[in-house]
Amino acid sequence: MSDKLKELPACPVETTLSLIGDKWKVLILRDLITGTKRFGELKKSIGTVSQKVLTAQLRDMEENGLVHRKVYAEVPPRVEYSLTELGQSLQPVLDAMRNWGEDYKSKNA
Repeated sequence: MSDKLKELPACPVETTLSLIGDKWKVLILRDLITGTKRFGELKKSIGTVSQKVLTAQLRDMEENGLVHRKVYAEVPPRVEYSLTELGQSLQPVLDAMRNWGEDYKSKNA
């Protein structure tokens, strides 16, 4: 058993929240679910996130196996982010969040 797995909470909901519970992580997932993006594209799409925070969130998601980071040996270097198979498996969670949000907005408009 990896050290990472030992640190995870016993509750499955809490485990999911520990991996994607941050506001920025959910928005990163939202943007990457449609395909590979470069750092600048993510930053522009997400908006108010700082470069430092976005970098930290992407690194954390990469470490947890949700995001793949590919660096091209070019000058200047080009870096692309995509979801791993594990990251893509969160699609139903994001769909449920979107549907719930749309329903909430329609009932409280």
